[in-house]
Amino acid sequence: VSNAIASIFYLCIRFVLTSPNKESHKPTMVSFRSSLLVCLLASSSYAFAVKPAAQPLAFTQRNAAASSSNLNMSSGSGSVPDLKAPPAIYEGAVAAGAAKASAPWGKIFKLGIAAGCHIGFGSYLAITVGGACPAIAEANPGLQKIIFGAFGLPFGLIMTLVTGGELFTGNTALVTAAVMEGKTSKKDLMKNWVASYAGNFVGSLLLAFLAFKSGTLGTAPASVAIATAKCSLPFEASFVRGILCNWLVCMAVYMASGCASLAGKMVAVWFPISAFVALGLDHSVANMFIIPLGIMRGAQISVGDFLVKNLIPVTLGNIVGGALCVMGIYGTAFGKWFKTKDE
Repeated sequence: VSNAIASIFYLCIRFVLTSPNKESHKPTMVSFRSSLLVCLLASSSYAFAVKPAAQPLAFTQRNAAASSSNLNMSSGSGSVPDLKAPPAIYEGAVAAGAAKASAPWGKIFKLGIAAGCHIGFGSYLAITVGGACPAIAEANPGLQKIIFGAFGLPFGLIMTLVTGGELFTGNTALVTAAVMEGKTSKKDLMKNWVASYAGNFVGSLLLAFLAFKSGTLGTAPASVAIATAKCSLPFEASFVRGILCNWLVCMAVYMASGCASLAGKMVAVWFPISAFVALGLDHSVANMFIIPLGIMRGAQISVGDFLVKNLIPVTLGNIVGGALCVMGIYGTAFGKWFKTKDE
């Protein structure tokens, strides 16, 4: 076909060029040239068209298997669901708690340092953004609280969960569940709690020092004001705020453990964490960053006030919130908490 078109093309050009009276053939030549151009484009496109090579059977089968696998991940049988059923979420939480409890002290401590830094980064961002809105705070306090909660702590917890960090507040729920289900011992629970708490403290203090030295907060008074307010509360108020805070934090950890996708985990974390910050509740690990940073920046708070008036009551409240308010409910509903062998 290509040879035939080329021959026609050659004859047409010869006819035009050898015409004795070119002026009389001008309309014909214009029309002819247009038709010629169409033929040329058509012939070229056909001549340069490449027929797709037949793919090997193995390659085709491999693609079909991949497509089938993708379909199964969405809704097919044998797939991992995007969101586990409530009993399965509890079983996964128990398994996670048992794995955390069985880890060696050194590993828990190192991952605790990482988690402390992550939560510190979240607090750092919250103070930098939400703590630097005095006009909004005066005109619309509720909006300022939402800003303070939405930008900061949620991303700190996401980094911790995705990378396998050891966060004391989350461990109060997970490892407690493993103990109550007979999957680990109380000795391992204490090892996990102490190692993760110590690591969180080291990581938080490290990041507070780096944030102070960075100079990014300028002369903003937010860190000093927040630290002073947290250490001015009575023991009971700090204790109750610790309960309510870790209730929400452990719900975030618990729900995120039931999600297969990163997007699902982010949604599960964002709402409870932004809520506890906006509500003004107290998280022991976040306070390990916020209050020392405030002290470095001039807050009139002694180390004793920091420990006695805030960190100790908040930590105790966090334990109650995670172990009882969250896992106590689901442990009695889906697990074996307080049940005899006959039940």
